[in-house]
Amino acid sequence: MPTARLLVLTPLVVLLVIAPAFAQSNLPNEMLREVRDEISPTAVYTATAAPSVSLPDTPGPQRVIDEKFIAVMGALAGAESLRFTTHKLVLDHEFAAGAPWVTSVPPNQHLVAKYAGIYAAELLLAYELKKPHSWLPGDKVIRKLWWAYPAAMVAIHTKNAIGSIRTQPPSGCPPAQCGPQ
Repeated sequence: MPTARLLVLTPLVVLLVIAPAFAQSNLPNEMLREVRDEISPTAVYTATAAPSVSLPDTPGPQRVIDEKFIAVMGALAGAESLRFTTHKLVLDHEFAAGAPWVTSVPPNQHLVAKYAGIYAAELLLAYELKKPHSWLPGDKVIRKLWWAYPAAMVAIHTKNAIGSIRTQPPSGCPPAQCGPQ
């Protein structure tokens, strides 16, 4: 189980660290066109000083992945992990106790892959909601409320995990008498 978490969380952390660097390193298409137009195979180049170009004052790009984003999404990851772990333990214990409603316990790899995909989609959704979009009407309001879904899901996952923790062992009949009905 710890190995599976490590295999899932390592690429996510690397992606969170590398994605902003790639997003900021794109050259505008106009600069690429100018460079392509100036370069010709027969031109002779000499060393000359380039004239200084003044750039207009524009606000810098906003950071989408900041401390608040990492804290909220980390809390969501922790709550989902707690819910997954407690629910898996309940299934293991009920199956071992012979509960008739648990016929088998699903494998960890399948569940980890499934829930990692769901978390990745939630992470991407929060990222897209938080970053600015010039084409989207009401973008400022949406960007301010990006944290609402992850915060609600933290509460839901935590409530489900606590419910799993409080689960009592199966009772009513011993495993020998509670065969498949």
